[in-house]
Amino acid sequence: MEEGSTETGGSGTKVLVIDDSNTIRRSAEIFLRQGGHEVVLAEDGFDALSKVNDHDPQLIFCDILMPRLDGYQTCAIIKRNPRFAHVPVIMLSSKDGLFDKARGRMVGSEDYLTKPFTKEQLLRAVETFRRPAP
Repeated sequence: MEEGSTETGGSGTKVLVIDDSNTIRRSAEIFLRQGGHEVVLAEDGFDALSKVNDHDPQLIFCDILMPRLDGYQTCAIIKRNPRFAHVPVIMLSSKDGLFDKARGRMVGSEDYLTKPFTKEQLLRAVETFRRPAP
């Protein structure tokens, strides 16, 4: 099985976590798996674009500050693709700024979580924004 993806039975949501921090990716993966969700990991925007295409996630958590392709650019590219425009994107940032939240909305994100997030915050976001599998 490919690193960063798991299969779970039941009604779990397929979630893509995009973050250049291995610690954040692993924390999110553990929290989401404990909530019964399938997790796909990407370490930057370019990695994420191929994973979105390959795995059809139902929800995406996307870090803002990443090398090469930042979270705003990654979100905008995902939202421009008609196949994925409906997929909710939740931005992740260590800053809790009004400007960052507004900019995230401008590129199509549904919500914004400040890092470090708790298991409860992450799972609540999945429950709030998940869409049924196509």
